[in-house]
Amino acid sequence: MKNSGKRTVVIGAGLGGLSAAIHLAAAGRQVLVLEQNPSVGGKMARFEDRGFMWDTGPSVLTMAPVLEELFAVGGARLEERLTLEPVEPLTRYFYRDGVILNATRDLPNMAAQIGQLNRRDVEGYLAFLAHAAALDRITSPVFIRGDPPSFRDILRVPPRDMLQVDAWRTMDTAIRHWVRDPHLRMLLGRYATYVGASPFQAPAVLNVIAHTELTSGIWYAKGGIYTVAEAYRVVAEELGVEIQTGQRVTAILVDESRDHRVKGVALEDGTRVAAEAVLANVDVTTVYQNLLPHALARRRLRRLVRVAPSLSGFVLLLGLRGQTPELAQHNILFPANYRQEFDDIFQRGLPPVQPTLYVSISARQDPEHAPAGDENWFVLVNVPPLSPGFDWRKEAPRYRDRVLDRLAGAGFDVRPRIAAEHVLTPLDLEARTGAWRGSLYGTSSNQALNALRRPHPRDPVIRGLYFAGGTTHPGGGVPMVLLSGGVAARMLLADLQHT
Repeated sequence: MKNSGKRTVVIGAGLGGLSAAIHLAAAGRQVLVLEQNPSVGGKMARFEDRGFMWDTGPSVLTMAPVLEELFAVGGARLEERLTLEPVEPLTRYFYRDGVILNATRDLPNMAAQIGQLNRRDVEGYLAFLAHAAALDRITSPVFIRGDPPSFRDILRVPPRDMLQVDAWRTMDTAIRHWVRDPHLRMLLGRYATYVGASPFQAPAVLNVIAHTELTSGIWYAKGGIYTVAEAYRVVAEELGVEIQTGQRVTAILVDESRDHRVKGVALEDGTRVAAEAVLANVDVTTVYQNLLPHALARRRLRRLVRVAPSLSGFVLLLGLRGQTPELAQHNILFPANYRQEFDDIFQRGLPPVQPTLYVSISARQDPEHAPAGDENWFVLVNVPPLSPGFDWRKEAPRYRDRVLDRLAGAGFDVRPRIAAEHVLTPLDLEARTGAWRGSLYGTSSNQALNALRRPHPRDPVIRGLYFAGGTTHPGGGVPMVLLSGGVAARMLLADLQHT
């Protein structure tokens, strides 16, 4: 076994792993990051073909101060490492009846568009934004910015604030209280998918997500979203973090005979790497299923697999000849029956027959992401996590055709323009990132208390084992994953100091 001294091994160089590595190295720890893929970033990846370039993971950035804080931990400044540009419109929404809405944080502009649909909804929309801002004020210190909340933490919230948390209605029910127009209801309900949930099942407290985008805005990193991962890689290495790519961890080594303390990790080539602590930036369920001794993992694994996972995704990367001026950088093409889409996914366990389509074109901000005069389309469809009921190996070509048919039905027949094309299914997400059943966000948020059921960053039995990433506290999405790395690192450092 390769000796390590007082080293921490981080499994996975996704944003959670890089964040944890930066926090640990800034505190003086020796850190080794092992990543199975040829580059860092995890789900935040990049793909190139025939002059086209695609970011294959997150496509929007919110909560920019969180990014700034992590750079500061590493002794760097965001403005010296990244160029963040505000995106307007935030998203362009297309409806089957021909209505088009440009979501914007420019309130007079947004109010004018809403007024064309229903004048009463202007005041309802403003009241909804105020409610979402209150949710952010109340929930952020408890559920996002601190350690995993306990019921005791929740009881410390003033009763008046607790009444506003709105945990027992669904998002859709609450949205209907504020606005009447179906177009606006669909727009606001869509934010459930940011955590892989359904607006018809997820608790209304998740309407806080709308505040994050509609009030605070979204950002684009010049050069592509992948530059965020690259920037944090550089900061980590400047702090002395060793990052090895192309190194697949096959086991976390644990002393099963004594105090159940981690000893290190085993690599695919048989190498054993000693470590004083191990921090896994991998889906927690995948860790228990594949990397830990069965005798220690089985009890917690049984609990984890009983909780429904979140949405997965089906992706088309399209390199298209010519321009599509009708589209913005971020676009949503809604189906006629939005509820049916979620019934297909969460009730039937099948990809939706008429899915919502998300189309992102980074060449709007970075023209070099496509040959001159052309476009790079990232097309995402919400689909269920992997299950025996649907075989993507057989069905992917047919579902690809269905998505192209949906685009054509919405007025964007791109088949004659395709110069490059690649398909990513939940199977690819599982293989490339270790996502359990290809789930994008870990545990489903469709139940009211699931935020409290999310796996803890510190293993309850195995000493020296910690977790970061979208499947642990505080959840999925770029800012949340960055925060998760800080939470796990703080716990690790506190435990080592106590020991």
